[in-house]
Amino acid sequence: MISDMQDIDIVRLGPAEGPRLREVRLRALRDSPDAFGSSYDRELAFEPETWTERLANPESRWWVATRAGQDVGLVCVLLEEQGAHLLSMWVAPEARGAGVGSRLVDEAVEWARGTGAGRIGLWAVDENHAARALYTRKGFTPSGEIMALPSNPALMESHYVLNLVFRQARRQDVPAVVAMLADDHLGAAREGDPNDERYLAAFDRIDANPHDELIVAERDGKVVGTMQLTYLAGLSRLGAERCQIEAVRVAASTRGQGLGREMITWAIDRARARGCAVVQLTSDKSRTGAHRFYDSLGFTASHEGYKLTLG
Repeated sequence: MISDMQDIDIVRLGPAEGPRLREVRLRALRDSPDAFGSSYDRELAFEPETWTERLANPESRWWVATRAGQDVGLVCVLLEEQGAHLLSMWVAPEARGAGVGSRLVDEAVEWARGTGAGRIGLWAVDENHAARALYTRKGFTPSGEIMALPSNPALMESHYVLNLVFRQARRQDVPAVVAMLADDHLGAAREGDPNDERYLAAFDRIDANPHDELIVAERDGKVVGTMQLTYLAGLSRLGAERCQIEAVRVAASTRGQGLGREMITWAIDRARARGCAVVQLTSDKSRTGAHRFYDSLGFTASHEGYKLTLG
């Protein structure tokens, strides 16, 4: 097993590297025949031009993970009409469990996001528990589509989707997030300078907590929405976890375009995939427009909320 992830490089294959792609792809098909829709025998018969054409396709990118000059992982992203498609994901046996797959997925997702694709999808064999766990950790959620694996119809595979508009916030996003929090009559009275170090300290605490997620919506490289998801443990409902949605904001330039609805729907799907039993939120009584919005999404005003300001 690989012990030092600093030895791993993620490298994009160039148009002239057809033989290299052939070698690693055939090894993947031989090693994990039930993980792919194609087969070793089928692709073994491909002419050299087929491998070159794969790499020359302007709508796709291929990457390998390398260690000490050896290729130990592979992934591809193909741009399609409905978004990006992640495929051909594989990690060599000697590299498994060391985060190689995670780095390959990150590389593929970031490239897809940079193309402007709104989402990236993939198919994973239901019995491939390690792959499904990796994709879930990366934020992919089941779309509900299922089908038989083309190379082995006895196995079923499920479709997973990751929305590329939404991502975990980064430290450099903090000023943009704070500016959105301050951009209304309530926020203006309680927020301060977006560059205040206290905001960065708070971000670091959120980022380090596995039960907190500060999410941003990004379009054309600009942060245009934000919300915070907190996962709460409790004994009620047989110990079920709850998802608390807080600080939902959409930039003024983007309001009225459906982004808020898309954000909340995404948050609900994320909570459901995590196994939460309840999604809950609070909204100031003066935000009557927000109340109508949450009503339209199926939320009910089932409780009275109370707050006590300290200091």
